[in-house]
Amino acid sequence: MKQIADAAGVHPSTVSRALDPSKKHLVAEDVARRITAEAASLGYRPNRLAASLRLGRSNLVGVLLPDITNPVFAPILGGIAETLASAGYAPVVADAGNDPSQQISFVEKLLNQRVDGLILATVSQDDELVGYCLERGVPVVLVNRSEALDRAPSVVSDDDMGMRLGVDHLVSLGHARIAHVAGPLTTSTGLLRRDGFMRAMRGHGLEGVVWEAPHYTREAGKVAIAGLIGSEAITAVVAANDLIALGVLDALRAVGLRCPEDVSVVGHNDMPLMDVVSPPLTTVRIEHREMGRNAAKMLVESFETGSNEIRHIVLRPKLVVRSSTASAEPGAQRARGARSSD
Repeated sequence: MKQIADAAGVHPSTVSRALDPSKKHLVAEDVARRITAEAASLGYRPNRLAASLRLGRSNLVGVLLPDITNPVFAPILGGIAETLASAGYAPVVADAGNDPSQQISFVEKLLNQRVDGLILATVSQDDELVGYCLERGVPVVLVNRSEALDRAPSVVSDDDMGMRLGVDHLVSLGHARIAHVAGPLTTSTGLLRRDGFMRAMRGHGLEGVVWEAPHYTREAGKVAIAGLIGSEAITAVVAANDLIALGVLDALRAVGLRCPEDVSVVGHNDMPLMDVVSPPLTTVRIEHREMGRNAAKMLVESFETGSNEIRHIVLRPKLVVRSSTASAEPGAQRARGARSSD
């Protein structure tokens, strides 16, 4: 840094600020450009380990996902990475699954790498990992899911409103016998969407039918709805997420029912490519990238202020109508016919 300062004709502290993304704005643009050019010509690379030891910061943030193959998490992670980068931080991502002991093991490894904080997309309603992080004094923000004990800040979508949008849309099409395939009720998204579905149905004076899928997967959705098709004359399904909705479509095809002619289907999340599946899926769109941005921003603000304030950001979803939903009449007749022929 002293060499760069001598070459650029500035004080070493100015070099330090110019080469620190979080402080670069404190240096005049032309000076920062000159310092950056001199640093490049001298082959300068910052020693992050030394800086972390000196400042007690690594500028790394751990991000735990429950299933990295789930397309929902790509835009969330994109929003996190974008916001962290602009603040001079970088994410370290772990595909931690849903087993608490494995999640804690990942967090221990991340803490050994001196991460400054954690963004968790893994939490359950009564989450062991959140308690572990708080005991260790690690700044934590929850994303996509929240927990019942309300011990950490979170950024989530309005799950109650999402279910209401789906139910209202189907009722407007004349559907009355509507089923919900819930996600795992150990998660906030599974529980809150189930409860939101039931409230929306009661608001229309209707009785809802609920079956739980143990996982947010296509196969779990297929298995969950298979028993429901044989026992109930349903004309529409609201799924807890799009992967479950795809499983519902698989199950309908397996018994010769068509969507939307026989059974309408509404998903939740609007994952990538839901507009090109067959039929294109009507679904509730969540602003996943914005969710990631807000979670990262909230965590960085806690670093800067040292605040332990528990805040919650709830984003509004919106309904995206495509071709998987239609009028109830043809579906009601066909669904009843399929049931009587079993």
